[in-house]
Amino acid sequence: MQIDISYEQILALVRQLPRQEKIRLTRELEKEAIDTNLSRLLKTFRTEDLDLKTITEEVERVKQEIYDKQKR
Repeated sequence: MQIDISYEQILALVRQLPRQEKIRLTRELEKEAIDTNLSRLLKTFRTEDLDLKTITEEVERVKQEIYDKQKR
């Protein structure tokens, strides 16, 4: 079921919510925005050139750099 409701109507409803419910709503909206941004970011970096071997090599390289810095 879909209801046609304007932004102003939604805003009027939100303003009637108790403070705790507004906080819950804010958190849900933030999660949705983060999920959307993360999906967009992941899509940007999606490539066929990246395979498990390449990722593993890079991880090992970075781990070695960290280890070397800690030894100093």
